[in-house]
Amino acid sequence: MIRPLVILPDPILRQLSKPVERIDDDVRRFADDMLETMYDAPGIGLAAIQIGEPRRMVVIDLAKEDQPKEPHVFINPEIVASGDGISVYEEGCLSIPEYYAEVERPDTVTVKYLDRDGTEQLMVADGLMATCLQHEIDHLNGVLFIDHISKLKRDMVVRKFKKLARDRVPSQLAG
Repeated sequence: MIRPLVILPDPILRQLSKPVERIDDDVRRFADDMLETMYDAPGIGLAAIQIGEPRRMVVIDLAKEDQPKEPHVFINPEIVASGDGISVYEEGCLSIPEYYAEVERPDTVTVKYLDRDGTEQLMVADGLMATCLQHEIDHLNGVLFIDHISKLKRDMVVRKFKKLARDRVPSQLAG
């Protein structure tokens, strides 16, 4: 089931997500909904908070459109180590539509998480996967990618999305 995306400036995006206590069919169904929502958007990563659920869950699929899907589900993901190198990617976010900025992050990360079956996993990631994992795990901690850019640029983006939100409300009330 495709779920509606939470868009800046919605304050839920700043909430701290809570750990998933038990992995059951409900959690697996929710992971499937997250993947379906991400694919529909379309995007390469999605945190549960972006569809209004403050659960520590992330889905990622870096496969290109012409490639078979490679969905990854990360439950209670935690970065346990970061590389010393830095990589810079132009990041975007489904909760901040059509805004992109270059963000510096560690070039590699080691992430501990539970998979769909509740088995503990360890992933060493580099390149786009490392960036994506850091971006999505930030969401679980109430951090947005715009928090990694200059205050001036961030303030401009937040103002723009506040104005867009104000402009949307009257048209929705009208009809």
